[in-house]
Amino acid sequence: MSSVPPPAAGLPDELRRRLGVPDAVTIGLGAMIGAGIFTALAPAARAAGSGLLLGLALAAAVAYCNATSSARLAALYPVSGGAYVYGHQRLGEFWGYLAGWAFVVGKTASCAAMALTVGTYLWPGQAHTVAVASVAALTAVNYTGVQKSSLLTRLIVALVLAVLAAVVVAALTSGGVDAARLDIGTDVTAGGVLQAAGLLFFAFAGYARIATLGEEVRDPARTIPRAIPIALGITLVVYTLVAVCVLLVMGPDGLAAAGAPLTDAARAAGADQLVPLVRVGAAAAALGSLLALILGVSRTVLAMARDHHLPHVLAAVHPTFKVPHRAELLVGAVVAVAAATTDVRGAIGFSSFGVLAYYAVANASAWTLTPGEGRPARIIPVTGLAGCLVLGFALPLPSVITGTAVLMVGAGVYGIRRVGARRS
Repeated sequence: MSSVPPPAAGLPDELRRRLGVPDAVTIGLGAMIGAGIFTALAPAARAAGSGLLLGLALAAAVAYCNATSSARLAALYPVSGGAYVYGHQRLGEFWGYLAGWAFVVGKTASCAAMALTVGTYLWPGQAHTVAVASVAALTAVNYTGVQKSSLLTRLIVALVLAVLAAVVVAALTSGGVDAARLDIGTDVTAGGVLQAAGLLFFAFAGYARIATLGEEVRDPARTIPRAIPIALGITLVVYTLVAVCVLLVMGPDGLAAAGAPLTDAARAAGADQLVPLVRVGAAAAALGSLLALILGVSRTVLAMARDHHLPHVLAAVHPTFKVPHRAELLVGAVVAVAAATTDVRGAIGFSSFGVLAYYAVANASAWTLTPGEGRPARIIPVTGLAGCLVLGFALPLPSVITGTAVLMVGAGVYGIRRVGARRS
């Protein structure tokens, strides 16, 4: 298989390579340590009960396989687009297109969910208005350059980690800690653990941002394979600490009934003074995720527009800021409309299905690598592919039906375009 080199220097569609390992890790953390940890624990506990930590471990295992496959591919193909590029090069044009379609549609829904999370925490009575304003503000930040986005993400990640650390300390030092709440009961089912893992995967999926920014990373063959596992490892440690501490003070039943899990955990730990800080942290986390998501979606739109799977006008790169400005404006507009009209719960399930489909293509692509191309151990892409399919179809039935229908629509659009191309 032939590799895809970055655009030649000096071409008008060239993106500027500015990001080193710390910047790439920060962008990955901003996407992963986001609103997912503030929202996904409760529905996962409802699905798995006392098997929540098993679901978290399973989600992390699948995420590790996906991250390893993505890192090897991103080092070989250091251009914008992620699995859209990998699928196109390794499996054929259709599979690359389908991965790009799943990513753009699924992550647009995720953008809307993150924006609504900001609104819900900051101003519940005007959640949709705040969501739209957040999208507009972050689109403007992205428009002025990816380096500024990285600096803002660094500040957000620092704030969120401080908030999560405060919750962990409050839980561990409270008098309501009960280690028996971590015991796995007889109510745990395989189906419940799988569904919890699928829901929790939503909170891990941000490492794709590093791969989709491959054309803006310095020395991508070295930077990307280092940044992705570092970001994923930090996220797993943080999530495990938070999940264990929340279970210690609330138990699986209390967590399942929680509307705002970390806020309720702070109250259960007797740290009511932390509640306002947790609310601010949740909003900041959602902003960090939204910032990184808009970056990733716009770069995939750029890659698809370059190949004429989307209107080629979206492939333009701003001559001063060196960003795909038209793609970013379109993505921002679509997300703003979705944030003004949709519901956060449905958006999360639909997004998880689309992202798992995206990574299924990435793992299948990694399986085709040769040893000379940096192929991972075969068990990794095989496990990642199987895990994506199993977790995807273990999600709540409405998410599975809607996600499958959207993928079929995408396949139909591709087929119509191909027939039109042959006739012309």
